[in-house]
Amino acid sequence: MGSGTVAYASRAGRGLVVATTLGSGMVLLDSTVVNVALRTIGSDLDASLAQLQWISNAYLLTLASLILLGGSLGDRLGRRRVFLVGVVWFAVASALCGLAPNAETLIAARALQGVGGALLAPGSLAIIESGIAPADRGRAIGAWTGLTSIAAAIGPFVGGALVQYADWRWIFWINAPLAAVTVAVTVAFVPESRTAETGRYDGLGAGLAALTLGGLTYWLIEWHSDLALPALVVGIVAGVCFVLVERRSSHPMLPLGLFASRTFSAANAMTILVYGALEAGMATLPITILMLLLASRGGALGTRIGPRIPMTVGPLVMAVGVAWLSFVDDGTSYWLGVLPPLCVFALGLALLVAPLTATVLGAAPADRAGLASGVNNAVARAGSLFAVAALPVVVGLSGAEYDDAQVFSSAYARAMWVCAALLAAGGVLSWFTIPEQVPAGPVDLRPGSAPQLDCPHRGH
Repeated sequence: MGSGTVAYASRAGRGLVVATTLGSGMVLLDSTVVNVALRTIGSDLDASLAQLQWISNAYLLTLASLILLGGSLGDRLGRRRVFLVGVVWFAVASALCGLAPNAETLIAARALQGVGGALLAPGSLAIIESGIAPADRGRAIGAWTGLTSIAAAIGPFVGGALVQYADWRWIFWINAPLAAVTVAVTVAFVPESRTAETGRYDGLGAGLAALTLGGLTYWLIEWHSDLALPALVVGIVAGVCFVLVERRSSHPMLPLGLFASRTFSAANAMTILVYGALEAGMATLPITILMLLLASRGGALGTRIGPRIPMTVGPLVMAVGVAWLSFVDDGTSYWLGVLPPLCVFALGLALLVAPLTATVLGAAPADRAGLASGVNNAVARAGSLFAVAALPVVVGLSGAEYDDAQVFSSAYARAMWVCAALLAAGGVLSWFTIPEQVPAGPVDLRPGSAPQLDCPHRGH
C-alpha cells in the first residue's frame, strides 16, 4: 500500500469514494435535471428561446472553460480544500438559481454554478488517485463511475417529479442538502493531498487555458451563430499563445511534458472518440444498471491484466451494440430489438471506462493527478460537444428533416454506424498505443525535455 493511501475495502476507502461520488453526482444530476424543467422555467420567467438555451449553455461554458484550472488549483492548493470550495460554491450558486427573479439572473447564476463544478469535478478523481492504494484504484474508479452514472440517469425523473409536484426552483434548492452531506463525508474521510511544487503560480497560463477552452466551447455550442467564428479564432490564438507560454515558463500550469507520454496522449485521444460516440444518446437506464453492477469489476480486471485489452475489447464490443441498434425502427420490439444491443453496449462500456480513466491518471505523475483529471475532463467534454455539433450535419439532418419520419429514420441508422466507427477506431487506437501495463515512474515535465515515449511492452 502506498504511503498515505488506504484500501478501497476499508471504511476510510469507501468513505472517500462516497464523498467524491456525492460531489461529482451533484454536478451530473444538475446537468440533466435542468433540461426537464426548461419549458416550465421559460413560462414562469417569460424567457425567450435564446435565454432558455443559455440557461443550459452558461453552465456548460464556464464548466468547460475552467475545468483545467480547477484541476491545477487542486494539485497546488490542496485537492480536498479545492473540492470543498467547489461543493460549497456550487450549492450557493444553486440557491441563487432557485431565487432568480428573471431569466438574466438565472443565466448568471448558472454560470456561477459552472465555476463551482469546475473546481470540484477534477478533484474527485484526483482524490481517489492520491488516496486509494494503487492495487485498488481500478475498482474504486469503477465504483465511482457506476455510482455517478445513477445521478445522470435519475436526473430527468427527479426533475419531472419536482416540476410536477413541487416547484421548478427545487431542482436547484435540492443541491443544498446534497452539498451538506458531501461536505460532512469529505471532512470525515478525505485526507488532504497536494503537489510539493512551490514558486509563482502560472497565472498567465491559467488565463490563456481558460480563454482557449472557452473560445472552443462557445464555437461548439453556438456554431450556427454570428459569434461562432470569432470565438473559434480567439480560442485558436489563445491556444497557440498558451503553448508558447507553457514551453517557456519555469513553473507551467500544464507541463507539456505530460503529453510526451504516449500512454497519456493516446488515452486522451481515445477519450475524444469514445465520448463523442457516447453523446449520441446512449445514456439509458439499462446501461446505468449494468454500469453500477459491473464497472467496479471492469476496473479490477484492468488492474489485474493491464489496460490494453479492456481498452481495446471494450470499444469493439460497444461498437457491436451500436451497430446492432442501427436496425431499430418504429416496429422493433424493445425487449427483442433494443434491450439486447443496449446490454452489449453496456458490457463494453463497463469494461472500458474505469481502465481508461485509471490509465490517464496513472500515466501522469502522482502530484499532477488533478491536472491530469482536468485534461481528461476537458477532452471528454470537447468530444461530446463536437459530436453534438457535427453528427446531425454528417448524417444529413437539419431543422426541417427532424419532422420527416422517413428521413429521420435513415439519418438515425447512419448516426449509429458513425458512432460504431468511432468506437471501433478507439479500440484499434488502444491496441497500437496503450501499453500492456501503465509504466511506473515519473514523467519528465521540465520545459524542453525530450519526449519519453512509453514502450507498449515496457515492464515485461
